Amino acid sequence: MPRIVTVSRPISAQHPIIEFYREEFVKHHRCLQQQRPYFSEGAITDVEAALTRVMCDIEQLATKDNANQVVSSLLRKFDVVTGLSAWSDPKHTH
Repeated sequence: MPRIVTVSRPISAQHPIIEFYREEFVKHHRCLQQQRPYFSEGAITDVEAALTRVMCDIEQLATKDNANQVVSSLLRKFDVVTGLSAWSDPKHTH
């Protein structure tokens, strides 16, 4: 089973957006881990593999002309699985 390795790195003044994106994907991974009992092992494995791939490619993705659109789209797709935005959306707090 692939593991997401989170390395604590200082935010680079040249690449703060890359670190922001990376942290957003790490949040999705943490959220997925909390929901692990509710998903099949195959689903967890597939999503973790996708997260790992995106996190390995994030620097390359960030250099594309349409990086914001691509990464935003990926984050929305992961959000469908993890529901992370609902956890942090103030409209959903009691």
